[in-house]
Amino acid sequence: MEQQGVQVDRETFSCSICLDLLKDPVTIPCGHSYCMNCIKTHWNQEAQKGIHSCPQCRKTFMPRPGLEKNTMLATVVEQLKTGLYSPPEAGPEDLACDFCTGRKLKAIKFCLGHDTVSAAAERTERQRELEVRREEIQQRIQDREKDVKLLQQEVEAINHSADKTVEDSEKIFTELIRLIQKRSSDVKQQIRSQQETEVSRVKELQEKLEQEITELKRKDAELKQLSNTEDHNQFLHNYPSLSALSESTHSSSINIRPLRYFEDVTAAVSELRDKLQDILRDTWTNISPSAADGDLKTDQEPKSRTDYLRYSCPITLDPNTAHTQLILSEENRKVTLISQHQSYSSHPDRFTGCCQVLSRESLTGRCYWEVEWRGRGGFVAVSYKNISRTGARSECAFGHNDKSWALDCYQNRYTFFHKKIKTSISGPGSSRVGVYLDHRAGLLSFYSVSETMTLLHRVQTTFTQPLHAGVWVYYTKVTAEFCKLR
Repeated sequence: MEQQGVQVDRETFSCSICLDLLKDPVTIPCGHSYCMNCIKTHWNQEAQKGIHSCPQCRKTFMPRPGLEKNTMLATVVEQLKTGLYSPPEAGPEDLACDFCTGRKLKAIKFCLGHDTVSAAAERTERQRELEVRREEIQQRIQDREKDVKLLQQEVEAINHSADKTVEDSEKIFTELIRLIQKRSSDVKQQIRSQQETEVSRVKELQEKLEQEITELKRKDAELKQLSNTEDHNQFLHNYPSLSALSESTHSSSINIRPLRYFEDVTAAVSELRDKLQDILRDTWTNISPSAADGDLKTDQEPKSRTDYLRYSCPITLDPNTAHTQLILSEENRKVTLISQHQSYSSHPDRFTGCCQVLSRESLTGRCYWEVEWRGRGGFVAVSYKNISRTGARSECAFGHNDKSWALDCYQNRYTFFHKKIKTSISGPGSSRVGVYLDHRAGLLSFYSVSETMTLLHRVQTTFTQPLHAGVWVYYTKVTAEFCKLR
């Protein structure tokens, strides 16, 4: 019986947290006792929630109670440690220890705060949750199916819109071609009509002159015959009538046209072609990038050269802007600086202060191009069209004003210019420079292009006008070519 009393006492003086005899026992305000370290650890974990509770009765305390060792409990626990203890086996009515192997002992502690229910009741609860979860899944399936239908409708709308746009654009281009053909026919008819009028006028004058020549020849023959007359009286008698000449056609009435009579018509048609070409290119530049923008977010810059090439645009140089020491070739994609001035026609767009040239195309949206240098190098630039063509360098030179941005690529060393501000740039040398423009995002980037692309300089600003690509060559025999990109 004494042993049984010890067994009861040991269970009574065990910590409900660690399930062992109390170590440095403390009693909290609700009356329950714990090991000092166990209750401290428990409260430290609860401190994040701002509460301090009893693990057994769940009573909360504010503020956190102070802890003092219970010396009486400590003495009793020490006495229990010296007594005999043999845990009993679990009987039919007892809860067996789920940790013991072999001989099952009576469990002296079990976890508090957990309610036990039958498997059937738990199944019923979980079955109810399962049904709720299935309803949620079914609802999500319906929502996703609606989304799929909406996307399918969007695909159909896109296809319909694209087909309608193609049909409309073909009609518009057909009408445009018809108008151009009609204008061509009108011009041809006007030229032929004017040709006929002018030829008739000239032939009429020609016939008049030929008649006059015939009359003069006849008069000359008569005078020659009179000159050979030996009879003086007859000579004097006939001379007055033979010496009189009819009125001659004055030279001022013969209006000789220049050899290139219709040159002004050709110039006007060429100017129309150039303007139409600019309009078509500007329109395509505005259309093409917007279609590709769906592949990348507005603020997302391409990552690989393949991405950049998707935005490549053909660049051709405008002869009307080229300095007279620049020669254009390769379908106006290549420019070379020579020492002699060329006899270019006068044009208000022509650069006279610096050996520069601008592209025909105005650039908006997303554009990418590459320039290949041969020789020492020069400036790769973008500029507003209204940049000055004459005057001081600060007015017309690329990078020396607020209308242009330029990268100096002198002997594979790089310097960026804008508003006369010079920025030295380090990067791998290459004869080819890539330029990426996102006009709407205000992004301008320069790259050294070889087997890989290396960013040299990036500009983030706001562009207020369409831009034009340009180059500035300052050493003779140096060439810059806008590359054909695939």
